[in-house]
Formats: sequence, C-alpha cells, structure tokens
Amino acid sequence: MKLSIVVPCYNEAENLPLILRSFSKHIRDENIEVILVNNGSTDKTANVLEKLLPKYPFARTVLVPVNQGYGYGILQGLKEANGDYIGWTHADMQTDPGDIVKAYHIIQNCSEDVYIKGHRRGRSIFDQIFTWGMGCFETIYLGQRMWDINAQPNIFPKSFYLKWKNPPYDFSLDLYAVFMARKNKIKVIRFDVLFPKRIHGMSSWNTGLKAKWKFIRRTIDFSIKLKKGGIS
Repeated sequence: MKLSIVVPCYNEAENLPLILRSFSKHIRDENIEVILVNNGSTDKTANVLEKLLPKYPFARTVLVPVNQGYGYGILQGLKEANGDYIGWTHADMQTDPGDIVKAYHIIQNCSEDVYIKGHRRGRSIFDQIFTWGMGCFETIYLGQRMWDINAQPNIFPKSFYLKWKNPPYDFSLDLYAVFMARKNKIKVIRFDVLFPKRIHGMSSWNTGLKAKWKFIRRTIDFSIKLKKGGIS
C-alpha cells in the first residue's frame, strides 16, 4: 500500500527547503512518495529542486515547462503517481505536510473507498465568510454537499482518479474532484487542519476583492458545466 502526493510548485523556491524538511520529519517508515511539480516556475525553483532532491529519497519532480494552470500542474503529477492512493496539497506551507500522514492513516483504516479532505481552521473571518458563501451556493446549485472546497490535502484511491474525464486545468480542479466523489457515491471524510499565513511569497490568485470576484465568476461558470453534464 502506497501514497503518492502531488505538490504543484509555481515560484515556490523559498518554500521548497521548508516543505522538504517538514516532509522528512513526518515520512519515517511511511510508504509515501512526494511528487513536486515545477509548474512553469520563472524563479529559481528548478535550481532549488536540483540541489535538494538528492537529499530526500522520498521525493521526485515533474517539469511543466510552461504554466497552464494550477489544475494542469496537479494532473501532470497525478499521471506519474505510483501509489494505490494519490492526491495533492499546496506548496505554500499553509497546510502542514504532517497532515498528509494523518490523511493517509485515515484512508488506510477505511474498509471502503473514501475521499479524505482537510477542513481549514484558523482563517480570517472574511475568508471564512467567503468560503461559507461559496459552499452554500455550490451545495444548493449542484445538489450535493459542497463546503470548504479548496481545503487541503486531498487523498483518494487511484482507481477513482482513473474514472475522470476532462478535468479542468485551473483552480476548479478541487471542485471537480469533490463533485465527482459525491456523484460516484464515494464517502467524503473531512478532518481539521490548521491554516496559518504564508511564510514566504504570496498567493498567485487570492490578492484582493477583484481576484475573489474573478474566482467567483470562474467557479460559477464551471458549476454550470458540471450541472449540465458537460464535464464528467
């Protein structure tokens, strides 16, 4: 039994040493591989990976030469995953790599196919309200319980992933994955994860009200496609 966890990295050169050190503390005898996707980075991500990866045998990298979206980077990593269980988390250190091991232990102890997903704690009131509003909309519109969709990590059986068709290349991938789990009657299990502020860098999308409005419009457009059955 093995877990492959994909970490999409877009200009995360400063965070990579922290990510790898943290994973090394938690991955002891665990049968886990970490796939760091250099998702078209324009900073020193490639140099940092080349220098550090030989020190961490549990980790390897996949290169996406030109960034084509958050979801695209994750999907390229999932294609290379060897685990019976696969999934992803973010590279910004706002989700502790130790939560990956927690999620892995949860899924190992389940006798049925399940989807393990974090539930973020410690966020600002504004972000909580925004997430609550989006969750209410998705739940009512799609007719499935959908909340805190962009929480990390995400872990599920590889057999579930192999059923996907036409997954999105942007941030809608999280919504797509949870919706598909609900549609396929796969139980979604949530567990609490702390969500602190970023240590280095800044979000590539959550940069203010204008960015949130753009995210809302994009999510609504994708939700319409999901409901119409144009994506499965």
